[in-house]
Amino acid sequence: MKKHIVTALLIVLNWNVIVFAQNKQNATPVKAIIDLNTIEDDRVKVVMIPQKTTKEEIIFQIPKTVPGTYSADNYGRYIDELKAFDTNKKELKVEKTDDNTWKISNAKTLSQIVYFVNDTYDTETGRGFGKEEIFSPAGSNILKGKNFMLNNHCFIGYFDGNPDVKYSVTINHPSDLVGSTSLNDADKSPTIDVFNVERYFDLTDNPIMYCKSNSETFTVDGMEILFSVYSPNGVHTAKSLLPDLEKMMRAQKTFLGPINDNKKYTVLLYLSESNKRDAKGYGALEHHTCTSVVFPEEMPADMLGKQIIDVVSHEFFHIVTPLSIHSKEIQYFDYNNPKMSEHLWMYEGVTEYFANLFQINQGLIDQDEFYQRMLGKISNASRFDDTMSFTEMSKNVLVKPYKDQYLNVYEKGALIGMCIDIIIREKSNGERGILDLMKKLSKEYGVNKPFNDDELFAKITSLTYPEVGQFLITHVSGTTPIDYELYFTKMGVGKGKNSVPANPFLKEQTPYIKVNPATKEIAVATNLELNDFFKNLDIKPDDIILAINNVNYNLDNIYEMVMESQNWNQDDAISVKIKRDGKEQTINGKVKLTMEEIDAYKLIDESKAKLNQAWLKG
Repeated sequence: MKKHIVTALLIVLNWNVIVFAQNKQNATPVKAIIDLNTIEDDRVKVVMIPQKTTKEEIIFQIPKTVPGTYSADNYGRYIDELKAFDTNKKELKVEKTDDNTWKISNAKTLSQIVYFVNDTYDTETGRGFGKEEIFSPAGSNILKGKNFMLNNHCFIGYFDGNPDVKYSVTINHPSDLVGSTSLNDADKSPTIDVFNVERYFDLTDNPIMYCKSNSETFTVDGMEILFSVYSPNGVHTAKSLLPDLEKMMRAQKTFLGPINDNKKYTVLLYLSESNKRDAKGYGALEHHTCTSVVFPEEMPADMLGKQIIDVVSHEFFHIVTPLSIHSKEIQYFDYNNPKMSEHLWMYEGVTEYFANLFQINQGLIDQDEFYQRMLGKISNASRFDDTMSFTEMSKNVLVKPYKDQYLNVYEKGALIGMCIDIIIREKSNGERGILDLMKKLSKEYGVNKPFNDDELFAKITSLTYPEVGQFLITHVSGTTPIDYELYFTKMGVGKGKNSVPANPFLKEQTPYIKVNPATKEIAVATNLELNDFFKNLDIKPDDIILAINNVNYNLDNIYEMVMESQNWNQDDAISVKIKRDGKEQTINGKVKLTMEEIDAYKLIDESKAKLNQAWLKG
């Protein structure tokens, strides 16, 4: 008996020594120092100080992939001149083994590594997905004295495949550039920011944007929201765009109810100059307490406001999934050998569905607009492989042929969410929907409790109805296409026609205007019978459009002209400056828009009106 007691005591003592040693090691964080004051060849210098190791060799890595991007981006491609030094500042041997990995010898003496980071925005061409370009909201910008977009995975790496250690990041920056982030600054100096986090994920999950102060804050149900804008030419301000963001955020919080308890949320809006070497991957990337957004600065304010509502709302809804409801593949994300989850239909699809549903639910759009959006998604989804298993595609989304189907997560994925919502509404007589399901899943799991990929369908079925489980097996993991008409019929909705104003500069996909590449002048086309807009103003073929409502237009901003026309209403006053036969003149009149018939969904079965309202407004 005494022997057992002594043995047990030795075990406890040894265990305490081990724990003490581990705690002591973990108490010293990995340190990173980023210098935004001294820019060399449009590059930022980074110094990293690792935790002490007893190993002869250590591996340093920059991510290949980060959560939310679903692509192999190899951020290590943007790292230059990586060197390692010992405690005597003597250079150690470093071997680069792939785009993202460096092997450092004699690691026991390693004191620091130093390298330079190139930004990604300068390399973008706008050719889109699959072209070896970084999606701009996940990328980086280095614009000395003006703007730094720090998605931290572009600048800071991790050691020995272990990102789950503490980090302390010091950023030296110009005093007139303010850093916007959801991270807490531990140093109140105007030129030094210090961010301490529990693990590497907290860095990748919290981008930081430095620019001259252009921000607003407001509070919604106890959540403080910081809105920071970089507009290189001062075209847009946080204050001018705030009403759309605030309206959207208040509507989302009302829609979600208590499902989210974030105390702080940050929206970083970077506006690029599309005619320069600048960000061209427009959109947004979600994080637990932040969204990074990129749009062209040339976009008109009202259109930018609408994009903020549509795009930022999608990212904010990610606080539900995958941020609160996710699989082990996401919880224990491997940045350099990622294993993808089967459930993109939920992470992106249900999120995209919510981004549309909440707008009809909260009165931001009407029923016609909601139905038209769903009809558009059906049309867009038809361009993809409708017989490919969605779970199989999700699991293999980084490789062909599956990655070519990725964008369908925003089309068919959203429609999958809609169909599940309809099934639950029908079976519960309108009392519950997919939001109720997501709230239950969020309570079941949450931020720190992942699920097993292969168990999710059974869990969803247990929380809803057998019909939901059968739908998932047949249409999500299975290869059977969805009959969307069947689900719309359940809500009393059928096909009809709507009369809508056509764009004055387009006849379907054929433009009423042409451009002279040599002079950049915009002229009225000669190969089409002109529509009511041109006829009413007596604008003729070959007339050159110089300005509309005192805004000058040519090839450089023709996109803005066409987009601005989307905001014109019937009989709005308008002024068009033209050049005809070499002479300039100004035509004042009213906007006359040609109406066109389009396919649309409508409520056609009044016996389902109550159920329909529960679906859209419940």
